[in-house]
Amino acid sequence: MDETYFTIGMAGHIDHGKTTLTKALTNVDTDRLKEEKERGISIEPGYAPLQTEDGAHVSIVDVPGHERFIRQMIAGVAGIDLVILVVAADEGVMPQTEEHLEILQFLGIEHCIVAISKIDRVDEDMLELVTEDIQDRLAGTIFDGAPYVAVDSLSGKGLDELKETIFRELKKVKFRDAYGSFRLPIDQVFTVQGQGTVVRGTIYEGVVQQGSQLTLLPKGLKVKARQIQVHHEEQTQARAGQRTAINLGGIDKADVTRGDVLVASDHFVVTDTIDVALRVIDADFTPLKQRSPVKVHVGTSEVMGTIVFFDRNDLAPAQEEVLCQLRLDEEIVVRRGDRFILRRPTPVETLGGGWVIQPKGVKYRFGNETMEMLQSRKEGTPQDLVEDALDKHVILELQQLIQHTSLDEHVLLDTIASRIEEGRFLEVAPKRYSLTKTLAKITDDMAARLANYHEEFPMRAGIGKAELVQSLSAAYPKPFIEYSLTAFSGGGGIKKTGQFVALASFEPHLPKKWKTRMENIIAALERDGLKVKKWDEYFEGTPLPKNDIAELTLYLLNTQQAYRLLDDTLIHRKAFEEAVGKLRNGTEKTFGLKEAKDALDVSRKYLIPFLELLDGLNLTERREEQRHWTAGANQEQ
Repeated sequence: MDETYFTIGMAGHIDHGKTTLTKALTNVDTDRLKEEKERGISIEPGYAPLQTEDGAHVSIVDVPGHERFIRQMIAGVAGIDLVILVVAADEGVMPQTEEHLEILQFLGIEHCIVAISKIDRVDEDMLELVTEDIQDRLAGTIFDGAPYVAVDSLSGKGLDELKETIFRELKKVKFRDAYGSFRLPIDQVFTVQGQGTVVRGTIYEGVVQQGSQLTLLPKGLKVKARQIQVHHEEQTQARAGQRTAINLGGIDKADVTRGDVLVASDHFVVTDTIDVALRVIDADFTPLKQRSPVKVHVGTSEVMGTIVFFDRNDLAPAQEEVLCQLRLDEEIVVRRGDRFILRRPTPVETLGGGWVIQPKGVKYRFGNETMEMLQSRKEGTPQDLVEDALDKHVILELQQLIQHTSLDEHVLLDTIASRIEEGRFLEVAPKRYSLTKTLAKITDDMAARLANYHEEFPMRAGIGKAELVQSLSAAYPKPFIEYSLTAFSGGGGIKKTGQFVALASFEPHLPKKWKTRMENIIAALERDGLKVKKWDEYFEGTPLPKNDIAELTLYLLNTQQAYRLLDDTLIHRKAFEEAVGKLRNGTEKTFGLKEAKDALDVSRKYLIPFLELLDGLNLTERREEQRHWTAGANQEQ
């Protein structure tokens, strides 16, 4: 077990010898407070290092056993890997033994050693009865089959056997991931004269370095790890599984509370609504009504909230797991898989516990659809979790995916890489991802919107890009729309003409309903040559609606089938080109108004606007009273 770190919890009923046993194993008295010394009970969790011979670094947490200090007990055991359940030989299983046992199981503690303490106070027959009593109580629980060691902390009986059992059982424990993002739920905060604010806790995951810039959540305050200690010894770093104290720079003690979390990245979400899988205690209790107030313990935090069910109106003793939601009065920091304890505030009692399915829950409807969604989310693989997040949010950055899925970064990257290789995920930008099926969906959506637009406005070149993006923005984030437009265009499905977007197969055309009438109007415009009427006069006596007249006007101008001669007058392209040819052939390189009039044989009413149109199209250039044909005119010819 080279360079591995574990935390052991010492749990059990008050006065069953947890603190004395901890001192016997570690030679450290974990009752530090004056009140603890005076009253002879543990109030706050105490911590001591256990020396090993095989390279493991072990901390023992001595948690309070008195019912009034159950909050501190929950905070103390939240980060442990193995529990030593202490039961006094002269009393056996007691109320706090029962409650601690329930809490340990709800917190997902899988490894247990039963230490039967104070054996010098009883004879062999009594010891045998107590052992059978404990075995009966653990039967059918996750601790069924746990090893038993009989000890007496004062005489030293059984201590060597207990140490050997501890070391043997630790080999079965999967040590915490030091490669994840650093997270330290705080269970103690105090000040040291001349140094400032110090916090303590068990590191859930990751590594913290001396000098690291950290964030205190949920407040979002930036702090610095000025000094790190592990069991009063200064270290340059501390890692997952270690009990550590960190001297923080840039913050006052008043700004830090038990339940706050120190992190070193943006991977963690702050939330006040969590979807959970809940199991209730194996005992009778008064049913908990829908939306009843509850007290939630998660990590080292304790917050009030409301429980919301989606398939029932109350919570009663039951064997099955209940999928529900906890809406909290304060924000907390959790990840998927974190364990919690649920307690009734009045009368105070433990109701159950479970684990977080979704750290960032939202409001759902009551009924089967929500239950099926929660069940699916509960059973989800890493691939399912990522796909669910991308399906919901369309496009997410790597940091956002870590927050939404609560997956470790290396697990997430492996999942993304495999799904990209399979063609199911897309990297739409560096470290920004989406689903291939979402691209197909938005592509179909675009095609349908464009087809409808072309049908409604067949004479237009296409829909304005800004208008298309706006129409899609209610369902898709803008960066994904932009990516999809580029991908759809690159695949040949659409075309972009200036600011307009159209299906690749589309060409502007006259609407079927008015095609014949419009063709007649266009033909009349062509026949009139330069001597055109006002544009409105061509529609006199026709049933064409004003909107369609406006659409036809833009269609002719945009497709360059006509040019605007005056604000109220158009000229057909063929008539225009014929007139340009006449003028070109009837004039020299430079010509005046008289030469133009002679060449075209039209009045000034038509001549002046026509010549100004030539200037506007850069076919001629006016210099005082003369015009000069440009190179553009030669190209036209």
